[in-house]
Amino acid sequence: MRIIKDLKEMRVCAQKSRSLDLKAVFVPTMGCLHDGHRELLRIGKRLGGLLALSIFVNPAQFGPTEDFNSYPRDLERDLRIAEEEGVDIVFTPLAPDMYPEGYSTYVEVGGLGERLCGVSRPGHFKGVATVVLKLFNLVMPEAAIFGKKDYQQLLIIKKMVRDLDLDIEIIEAETVREPDGLARSSRNRYLSAAEREAARAVPEAIAAAKEAFSAGLVEAPLLIGKMKKIIEKQPRAVIDYIKVCDKDSLEDLDKIETDGLVALAVKVGRARLIDNCVLAKGA
Repeated sequence: MRIIKDLKEMRVCAQKSRSLDLKAVFVPTMGCLHDGHRELLRIGKRLGGLLALSIFVNPAQFGPTEDFNSYPRDLERDLRIAEEEGVDIVFTPLAPDMYPEGYSTYVEVGGLGERLCGVSRPGHFKGVATVVLKLFNLVMPEAAIFGKKDYQQLLIIKKMVRDLDLDIEIIEAETVREPDGLARSSRNRYLSAAEREAARAVPEAIAAAKEAFSAGLVEAPLLIGKMKKIIEKQPRAVIDYIKVCDKDSLEDLDKIETDGLVALAVKVGRARLIDNCVLAKGA
């Protein structure tokens, strides 16, 4: 396993791999790897070719009052997991190299980036799109893998790839969950035992929406109301948003005609937890 920190070295390595016709599959992360990341790496390994992983806590996607400085970091453990999963290249750039003095160029995906998490985290997806494009340019993958837990991020990356004519296949991976249904996330580390118990309300609310939809409930306000009741039973849980929206545009729906996305963000202690599911008739 090769560990690369220097941007120029990463680019030279990527160019050499392309010249040898080695297909590169890329998993971009902010580190603090968990089983969800392991699944992304295993998908990449099954695709064959060169498996590349990036570990970079991206300052451009954090707001001034967010948890950039305290975001969990454990490079030694991450490298051990990468080796266990058969990663060929780990790219660990430094922020001053990615954003040198005077840096002022950013990528914005209009519309999609302004909804859901974009409302309470203005500028977040500008930072995400920018760093992903920079990483794509440095790693030069033929395919990149993103999880559906970050559904809005997934849509934004897919649209950026289409709009900018990038020759990269975006592969979607299902959300990996804890035994009680909570979506795996690096920020789950923030939760105390009592907060972890309260966090169960998030997957319980998703499950309630699925059950109600299966029973014929399609009106968005009623689905949202069912989810809200479950979460509000937990005094430690504070709702950021609960939405029923179009699964492609993320625009609010009054009711689900054929399919729709249920998405929510809930703050529990220091952790902001996001989750979602697609509800589809006949599925």
